[in-house]
Amino acid sequence: MDALVFLIPLMPLLAASAIGIGHLFGVIDGERSENTTADIASWTIIMSSLLALTLLTADILGKNAGSYSVGHWLNSDTLDIKLNFITSGFNVRLAALLSMLLAVVIRFSIDYMHREAGYHRFFFILSLFSSAMLLLVLSGNSVGTFVGWEVAGLSSYFLIAYAYDRPVAAANATRVFVTNRIGDAGFILGASLSYVWADSVNWNTINAQSAQLPPAEATAIALCFAVAAFAKSAQLPFTPWLARAMEGPTPSSAVFYGAVMVHAGVYLVILLKPIFEHAPLAMAVVAIAGLMTALYSFVVGLTQTDVKSSLIFATSGQLGLMFLECGLGFWQLAGWHLCAHAVVRGYQFLTAPSLMHNMQGLNATPPNKAPTWLFVASLQRFWLDQITDWALVKPVRGLAHDMSYFDDHIVDRFMGAPVPAIQAISSLAQLEEQIVGAHLDNKSDKFAQGSGLAGKLTEWTAAAVHWFEDHFVLSGIGNGTVNYGRRLGHVANKFEQSVFRPRYLVLFVFITLLVAF
Repeated sequence: MDALVFLIPLMPLLAASAIGIGHLFGVIDGERSENTTADIASWTIIMSSLLALTLLTADILGKNAGSYSVGHWLNSDTLDIKLNFITSGFNVRLAALLSMLLAVVIRFSIDYMHREAGYHRFFFILSLFSSAMLLLVLSGNSVGTFVGWEVAGLSSYFLIAYAYDRPVAAANATRVFVTNRIGDAGFILGASLSYVWADSVNWNTINAQSAQLPPAEATAIALCFAVAAFAKSAQLPFTPWLARAMEGPTPSSAVFYGAVMVHAGVYLVILLKPIFEHAPLAMAVVAIAGLMTALYSFVVGLTQTDVKSSLIFATSGQLGLMFLECGLGFWQLAGWHLCAHAVVRGYQFLTAPSLMHNMQGLNATPPNKAPTWLFVASLQRFWLDQITDWALVKPVRGLAHDMSYFDDHIVDRFMGAPVPAIQAISSLAQLEEQIVGAHLDNKSDKFAQGSGLAGKLTEWTAAAVHWFEDHFVLSGIGNGTVNYGRRLGHVANKFEQSVFRPRYLVLFVFITLLVAF
């Protein structure tokens, strides 16, 4: 049964490939092909779900070996990266749950996205995301997990910017994508340190060798992966990106930020339980970040006026409690909390569009009284976005401005602008310009002259090339270039006939033998 694990992420990947290639070549296009796209996406994820449930049943019955390796992907010196998977424990249970949730969301999306622009694009991205998340959960090494981690993040970017013609959607998608790259840097650093100190990238080996690692090394690895988990699961100080992600369609919000992807950070911490248990400082950081995020999300969630924003801050608050549970050592509670929250929150996001209909006749509960300063801070979400802009965005933008000024006013003035090279070398374009009366070869025309060392060298080279092309290529087409070619051909033929005369051939062979001996 262990071999089934390879097929679980493969099925939705095949669906994404079929939809993408079919749409690229026009086989799947328009409303007439919606049923084809829907059938491909839904039946493949249903197959993945059935395979995951079969693997889970085998694990419960004790039939699984615990891991399965398809083969080697990369082998260099001591670095050995296998295409291997975990086939037992929390990974399999979570894969079965997520595959079922993905199947529900895809079935829900078939009618919800009917006649929407980009229908096929939506299911292509959703199938690709399904494959990435199942790979993330089931991969047996950090490299495979990181591939799923990145593809899931890229899919998130595409679906946040689903309505890419809207500036707000495109800007929010970019902001979310850039924010998550900070977590990716932490993941890469953590995987690199694991290889350096534990001499492996396999999760089981890293966890098994955690007891032999010095506390400082275990703490460094744990903190790096904690940063990755905080960014992916929207913990402070990364929490604001989660609210920006609500620009996508409701099914994508449900599957990304309610049921599936947003729990990837919590899963990563639970996966590395042995490492964190040997790093008390990292456990404390995880607990504090979770507690602060839970409090922040609770306060900000009280002042939200739309259902998706309220749900999103409720989500980040629950995720904060999961991190708090991990930091306090309640690992099993955090795992059950993750599974239950994925089901409930996914359902709430899917039913959000019908909330107003369901609430007809119900009286809204008046808000509790709160201090004015806290109410204002909650409305402004404690100015986290503004603080981020002031601390990170503006300094980087200022540095870019200074570097651009240095390049324009110092480097270019010293080296010279090579723009005339483009004008001089493109002789065909010059000929056309001369025909219309541009006269760019005029000596008094300073536009065709270079400046600085590089500019002068480029100008001289361009002038020589221009003279050659002007006399032998362009102007010569009607003034004897063909005759020059014929004469050169006759000379070459005579030379060839002379060389191949017997006496010269004998002389050539003799010289060759003399040199050889």
